[in-house]
Amino acid sequence: MAHAHHVAHQSYGILAILVLVAALYLRGWLRVRSFYPGGITAWRTGSFLLGLFFIWVAVASPRAGVVHELLTAHMVQHLLLMTFAAPLICIGEPLLALVHAMPGRVREHMLPLLRWPPTQGLRKAIAHPAVCWLGATGALVGWHIPALLALGMESPGWRAIMEASFLITGLLFWWPVLQPWPSVKKPEWLIILYLFLATLPCDILSGFLVFCDRVVYPGYASTSRPLGLSALQDQQLAAAIMWTVVSLVYFAVGGIISARLLSPEKSQESRIGQQPRFDTAVPFTAGQRIEAV
Repeated sequence: MAHAHHVAHQSYGILAILVLVAALYLRGWLRVRSFYPGGITAWRTGSFLLGLFFIWVAVASPRAGVVHELLTAHMVQHLLLMTFAAPLICIGEPLLALVHAMPGRVREHMLPLLRWPPTQGLRKAIAHPAVCWLGATGALVGWHIPALLALGMESPGWRAIMEASFLITGLLFWWPVLQPWPSVKKPEWLIILYLFLATLPCDILSGFLVFCDRVVYPGYASTSRPLGLSALQDQQLAAAIMWTVVSLVYFAVGGIISARLLSPEKSQESRIGQQPRFDTAVPFTAGQRIEAV
């Protein structure tokens, strides 16, 4: 009973945080629209809010607890955070809106810090495609090592760290692909290669779990089996879902970029998730504009 109360309180806390983030984002969205007619378009705003909804479904909804009983549920949670919520949030231009949601005085004091060379160097290092790819791959492979997955399932603290790492590395992974503000545009052929290479770790892990003839995660062998699946069937279904969904999403995005790259009518500035024209100047206060950092 005490554990149930703890889980309920944790879910309410996550919901409160997500609602606060949504409110701040909408505040910033309205301010951006006041500076630039059109601003962040409504569909991008809807994308951001849908991403927050997927986070709630994955970690705080009433059915989120089933991840302890089915590896398939864990895999769906992982996909919701890394493959769906993360890109939807990136499409919504999160930093642009959240920066504008801050009070004017706070933004004015942030400006020197954002322009500070070490800050810019750190931002560029974190957003480098190699770092983003390695971060997402490390989270994917690392948390599916049996001992680490068991740790994440048995300890509430480690479970929170695991879920947070899925979301954070997912955001990092999609950042070079969708390139929200203040990204520096990457060559589209590089994005296609990036996405192709990202399918390889998933293919290896999924293929191993699908064709393995033994249960890799013993912790799921002794659960109540809510869908009537054996532990081995659950493992194979979880891997098949990850293999299929990740491949379809990555190849779909790569196909869109390839079509744009090969199109003779492709504009010089077009790209997946193209942001509004805030690359060169972003207003921090009325009458004050700053160069992109």
